[in-house]
Amino acid sequence: MLETLSDFCPYCGERIELVVDCSIPEQSYIEDCSVCCHPMVVVVTATSEDLQLTLLREDEASIP
Repeated sequence: MLETLSDFCPYCGERIELVVDCSIPEQSYIEDCSVCCHPMVVVVTATSEDLQLTLLREDEASIP
């Protein structure tokens, strides 16, 4: 199931939209900001009740 979520880029502060696959309960990956092109870490946590999106600067996070 795909969802469109929006949040603010941790680099430029612009609101961006991301399409995420909510059928995966926990995921993290690197995606470039569509405005400033900086790489950011996208963390998505999906439960039956809630969907959380977190965007971090690449130098602030580590992907397991």
